[in-house]
Amino acid sequence: MLVKVRYGESQKYVKVAETEEGYESYSTFLQKVIEKLGLPLQSELHLTDESGTEVDADVFEELLQAGNLTVKVSTGQSSVVLQNVSHTLLESDLSDTSFSVTNASSSAVSDSSDARIVLERDSGVKRVHADRDSAKEMVSDVLQSKLGGEKILQEYATTKTLMDGTRRQMVNLLVADMMEVHGRIPPTHVREKCALGIITLFPCLRDPYSKNGYEHYYDADGGFGYLAWRIKTVQRNTAVQSRRCYPSTTHQDGPKSKRDFLLTCEQLTGEECREAISFIKLSADESVVKEKMKATFQCRQAMTRDQQASSTVLDVFPRFLDIPGLVDQDFTMMFGEEISGKMLAKWPTFFKPRILADCKNIHSNVHVDDLLSAQQNSNESGWDSDLSSILLLVHLLPPTSKGHKKSAKISSYQAVSHVVRYLKIGASVETFLSSLEPGQPFLLCVGEQKNNIQRFYVIVDHKAIPCKGQTSMAAFDELFKAHFIFSVNYHESLTSFYTFIQTTVFNIDIGSAKESPRVKGLRARLLHTDI
Repeated sequence: MLVKVRYGESQKYVKVAETEEGYESYSTFLQKVIEKLGLPLQSELHLTDESGTEVDADVFEELLQAGNLTVKVSTGQSSVVLQNVSHTLLESDLSDTSFSVTNASSSAVSDSSDARIVLERDSGVKRVHADRDSAKEMVSDVLQSKLGGEKILQEYATTKTLMDGTRRQMVNLLVADMMEVHGRIPPTHVREKCALGIITLFPCLRDPYSKNGYEHYYDADGGFGYLAWRIKTVQRNTAVQSRRCYPSTTHQDGPKSKRDFLLTCEQLTGEECREAISFIKLSADESVVKEKMKATFQCRQAMTRDQQASSTVLDVFPRFLDIPGLVDQDFTMMFGEEISGKMLAKWPTFFKPRILADCKNIHSNVHVDDLLSAQQNSNESGWDSDLSSILLLVHLLPPTSKGHKKSAKISSYQAVSHVVRYLKIGASVETFLSSLEPGQPFLLCVGEQKNNIQRFYVIVDHKAIPCKGQTSMAAFDELFKAHFIFSVNYHESLTSFYTFIQTTVFNIDIGSAKESPRVKGLRARLLHTDI
């Protein structure tokens, strides 16, 4: 790997050698820059990217691997711009404009005002770096000094992640130290420093989808996260602090959230809309029906958000029940083709293998073993490989009790029945529907065996919507989308499960949807897993 260095009016290449473990060390690279440019050996270099974010030893190798990296190297006297160059680019004609920089970035500091700007910038970089180092050192010192801490450090060094049990042990040790030093109510800045220290010491635990990367450990805005939960538990158990009633939180930006739509066709209103609805009910031309359904999309969405009209949507638009594909069509009008296709594009190649790898480290039981055995086709009576991998996610994100007066917690195995159910072919679907209790949407699979399904239905309001897709994954894709187009909340026991699908797989409402620390922690673990 070659890195192009521009210093004043000169520019040079610095070679970053590849090793068996990746690339040579960050400190070795800095030494090469100093030697190549003829800088004093004691020169202190500071690396930042184009946005001004510091680039240090923890992330340097990952940024090199990502490519298209431009790095500014600052000293007390001048600035250097670094850009890594792929082997393909080296073979082509490199123009000076490819690596152009602003005069302020490339020229030496020539007057006192420029010098003051450089010093202020360097001071800010040093302060951020110092904060991270201090937080990292604090967490490291606690773990090295506490019984069981070395085991945590060793597990991360070996696996580049922490299993749930190890993560709980780490949080317990850190909270115990915080409360020992700062009392029963550690200050917010101490909690945030601890969370920052965790992801700095263990960078693969960082959640790339959240603002700071550590909100699953501590989120000051809502008082959530593993650290906050443990602190509350200790406070509750010691019975020293009077109990508080914490208001229940509502999940923002879920299926019932009002949002703008990516409409691609003119919407009908008034009498024209009523005429189109009447036409939809009677027409035998599916292509025309689909066009009319597009034109009445906005009307339908208004009904789903009306408390009285929402229960009649499938009566007013009954073609959902006999024309497959209308669920996907409405969802695509909401979010566009790219988002609509993310589940089918990303699950088989990215999420499925990582889910399977992660499940090998959770507590084993007969239900998890049955789902894992489907991957080797050794379970003739179980679900197929794709659906089994989706249901394993329920076990990775198990149900939790909700509310101040917590309802009875159900098991992951019981929660699976709120995702999918099986009906033997030949049995009456109508009879099955008539026996149902009111509930949230789920997937009904009809076939000879669970791994040999002939028909898939999404069940909504005791009605069976036929799936367009004839695979279990395509059918689940439509089940998830049905929550949005009919504006239906997720089943309470599956909130974490569906929220993970929403934010991490479909990338809907990233940063605004309310996610539990377990969801954020699993995402961080999977996104940093190499398969």
